[in-house]
Amino acid sequence: MTNLLQNSNFLRACRREAVDHTPIWLMRQAGRYMPEYRAIRAKHTMLDVIRTPELAAEITLQPINAFGMDAAIIFSDILPPLVGMGLELEFVKGEGPVIYNPISTTADIEKLQTPPAEENMGFTLEAIRLVTAELTPRGVPLIGFAGAPFTLASYAIEGGSSKNYEKTKALMYQFPEAWDMLMRKLAIVQADYLRKQAQAGASALQLFDSWAGLALGTQDYVRYIRPYNQLIFTELEKANVPTINFSTGTAHYLDEVAACGGTVIGVDWRIPLDVAWEKVGYDRAVQGNLDPTVLLTEWEFVQERVDDVLGRVNGRSGHIFNLGHGIFPTVPTDTVKRLVAYVQENTQR
Repeated sequence: MTNLLQNSNFLRACRREAVDHTPIWLMRQAGRYMPEYRAIRAKHTMLDVIRTPELAAEITLQPINAFGMDAAIIFSDILPPLVGMGLELEFVKGEGPVIYNPISTTADIEKLQTPPAEENMGFTLEAIRLVTAELTPRGVPLIGFAGAPFTLASYAIEGGSSKNYEKTKALMYQFPEAWDMLMRKLAIVQADYLRKQAQAGASALQLFDSWAGLALGTQDYVRYIRPYNQLIFTELEKANVPTINFSTGTAHYLDEVAACGGTVIGVDWRIPLDVAWEKVGYDRAVQGNLDPTVLLTEWEFVQERVDDVLGRVNGRSGHIFNLGHGIFPTVPTDTVKRLVAYVQENTQR
């Protein structure tokens, strides 16, 4: 990694070092709120875009070129690794991801493959190489990412999104040995995929655990989730890049989330940032945590809420500004532009 990248505000904040300004990037920053993205998607399916490195790279660069965020995140999705494991995935318009052969038995889990990332996700690794060739000379780091085992398991078992995770939790509770087999297979695939993203050029890696906190209480998280997330973060120590541990709905057991690992702990909007940082520990960097819906309001209110988040940092090193989850497709691009500029200009050291 070049000195230019190592000295970027984003990577310095990951290491809790002094920065020129608070770095900012936004989850789902490359996506549906941008006309340039919609123009590409009008001609290509989601999976086609992900599987075409040139298109994925182009979309990754769009928000960096338009708004100047302090880091890019590779354009992909958390679910394509499941395809290489043997599941049939489609992104259905108006419905979202659908898996046509969901897992329901121990035999289904036994059949799942654990292919290497080069075989399973080579198109995303190539997209990373294309993006870093463009961004590294500009000193802009690229973030790679993957979904955490529970979030992927819930999609694989439910066949898509779920409100109550009945099938997932039933399998988890009733068949603990099958659950362990499933989670270990997912952890193996995702740890390998994340390491290979770093080898392809990603400067940091984020693990998304989008559903665990919405489905599980503390006791179940510690028993059924934490060992596998810990396994991934332990494996990622070999990658020698910062790691971001992001989850939603886990405010009441954020300390248990932090115990899984991660250089940076991502925080959703359900807990004040200063309270979250105290739970996580000041020896860790934090990322977050503006409510994404705030960006749908008038600028004066956006500014008020941004100031509140920044004020809770209280001058500590190690804060990366972000939303508490992904940006909505209806957010005006002008609001995004003003947000990025406001954070960068008003936190200059």
